[in-house]
Amino acid sequence: MKSLVLAEKPSVARELARVLGCNQKHKSYIEGNQYIVTWALGHLIELKMPEHYDSKYTTWRLEDLPIIPDKMGLKVIKQTSAQYKAVESLLKRKDIKEVIIATDAGREGELVARWILDRAGWRKTIQRLWISSQTDRAIKDGFKQLKPGKQFEALYESAVCRAEADWLIGLNVSRALTTKYKDPLSAGRVQTPTLAMTIEREKEINSFVPKEYWTIQAEVGPLTAEWEHKGEKRIFAADKAEQIKKKLAGQKAILQSVDRKKKSEPQPLPYDLTELQRDANKRFGFSAKKTLNVLQGLYEQHKLVTYPRTDSRYLTTDMEATMSDRLQGILSGYKEEARPALNQKGKVLARRVFNNEKVTDHHAIIPTEERLNLGSLEADERKLYDLIVRRFLALFYPAYEFETIHASFDCDGETLTARETNVLEAGFKKVTGKEDDGERKQSLGQLAKGKTFSVKEVHVNKKLTEPPLRYSEADILGKMEKFGLGTPATRAEIIERLISSETVERQNGRLYPTKKGKQLVDLVNDELTSPELTAKWEKELEEIARGKGNPKAFKERIRKQTAQLVSEIKASEKSYRAHNLTGSKCPECGELLKERKTKDGRILVCSSMECSFRKHKDPKLSNRRCPQCHKKMEIHNGKAGTYFQCRRCNIVEKAEERKKAVTKHEERKLKQKYSPEESSFGNSLGDLLKAALKEKE
Repeated sequence: MKSLVLAEKPSVARELARVLGCNQKHKSYIEGNQYIVTWALGHLIELKMPEHYDSKYTTWRLEDLPIIPDKMGLKVIKQTSAQYKAVESLLKRKDIKEVIIATDAGREGELVARWILDRAGWRKTIQRLWISSQTDRAIKDGFKQLKPGKQFEALYESAVCRAEADWLIGLNVSRALTTKYKDPLSAGRVQTPTLAMTIEREKEINSFVPKEYWTIQAEVGPLTAEWEHKGEKRIFAADKAEQIKKKLAGQKAILQSVDRKKKSEPQPLPYDLTELQRDANKRFGFSAKKTLNVLQGLYEQHKLVTYPRTDSRYLTTDMEATMSDRLQGILSGYKEEARPALNQKGKVLARRVFNNEKVTDHHAIIPTEERLNLGSLEADERKLYDLIVRRFLALFYPAYEFETIHASFDCDGETLTARETNVLEAGFKKVTGKEDDGERKQSLGQLAKGKTFSVKEVHVNKKLTEPPLRYSEADILGKMEKFGLGTPATRAEIIERLISSETVERQNGRLYPTKKGKQLVDLVNDELTSPELTAKWEKELEEIARGKGNPKAFKERIRKQTAQLVSEIKASEKSYRAHNLTGSKCPECGELLKERKTKDGRILVCSSMECSFRKHKDPKLSNRRCPQCHKKMEIHNGKAGTYFQCRRCNIVEKAEERKKAVTKHEERKLKQKYSPEESSFGNSLGDLLKAALKEKE
């Protein structure tokens, strides 16, 4: 009898099969003596769509809403149905005694596997592989310590509740808004409150009125000091600032006090996914989605980091024994930084990182024991890996210690202050790369109380108060985390959905709500825009996942909420005007055309939902770069065939003039094809092809 191992992706399945010694490769599975490894392709099963319950729902009509099935049904996804049938036939084999779920160890991974098993009617034993890294050692240990499937029933229930809530609210509210206001309007349980937060910030910016203020700097002996009154350095009246300047000029300043304070900053904890996405956005301008994609490669392909979709920044106590191995793993790229930690036999100085209570499904993201080969990493992978490694190394270094010195002078009744920061122990900042130089060294520590200095020059600086900045992705991720909107795994997807639905625009690393987004938030119920309400739902889902919540009661509440939200939209008298209507009319039905931005430039689409007319407004951009300005060139079809044009530089190139470049994948295949067993030729593709031609002759 054999065990059927179900992985989430083919790449992971291949690795599991290799470690488990399965060598017989088939189109949809890999077989060995003890195990058969197969895979999903992401999801193979999804919730049925409205038209699967009743064909009348194929046409969107306001009067048919809300659509609330008594029991939510499942269906096989058409595009991946061949793989589902292959898995189903394996599940029906007589020699299969059990299924080992080896999908991602999280809520979504559990759903992927359970829906397949549910649809196929699997009734035998279920075991669970629950690992936090994809190294050979982790896989072997994981298979020695398989967990009973029953242990994860609550996690599955929570995943089902979340999927059904998103379907019921997202689908019904989006259909109601779209049919009532005749424009594609998308709303959802998490995306709408996230959109509402960007609009709230926009309102703060628009209502902001800048105010002038002045600050005063004075040269006190060899020092630079600032005027201050009860902790406030700003003066909001020009005449007052001038009076103070005159009063200080040429006077004597007496040192009233020198206040020294020793402070320490503890080592930062390792990353969870959201914190890593925020840092990568601040440091490298990565979008949340890009960070997750790059991280997934470091986890799956390179096996250099632990499970990415975690919400914990702590480690379990049993992991302390693995620290030396992890340090050895990174040694080739971080010799100088890791050496002090290895000399101390991998002793972690930041003891608070080990806390079993604060690790839920997965611990923080840290390096694995896999040996690092920096040359195999692409530039973006290297950047992200470096962040993770340095944050991990910080645990082995002492806390950062510094001293602040605050000197206060009295000058004819006015207070002047000077500050200085001195580093006592750089500690973990030696590796995190954020070592503070402190402020300009003024040697305040040598000053004696009561000493008198001459006030030389006095400068008045005029400034303006500034409005808050629009949110960056790092900011919005922080807000989503604060209110419990979504999960670490879904937040990037939510931001991308807001951008693709044209309710938010990404400009210079900041998120701007569009006219469409502002109108959309006004059209929906306040409860749906409230981060607090969605946070409450997320908390309930978390309770269900821990076996403490009531899935049935949650589903009932969501159904009631759906019906209420739809009835409010139906009864609403609010108006909406498509933000992108043009003055041009559709040549097919006469309705006004709308302008949309896409990856390929602007397109014109008919505003009538019954009409499918669309045409490019801008010429389509190609991947061909202009030889002069290196911008993407437009692609056109003329009488002489296809040609590329750069309007900026007035350069035109015929399409045939440029030979198609061989991709890396194609080059690899050609090399394999033409590489002889024993070859005295070079191993470049050119050399191999020359050799093949000679042989032919």
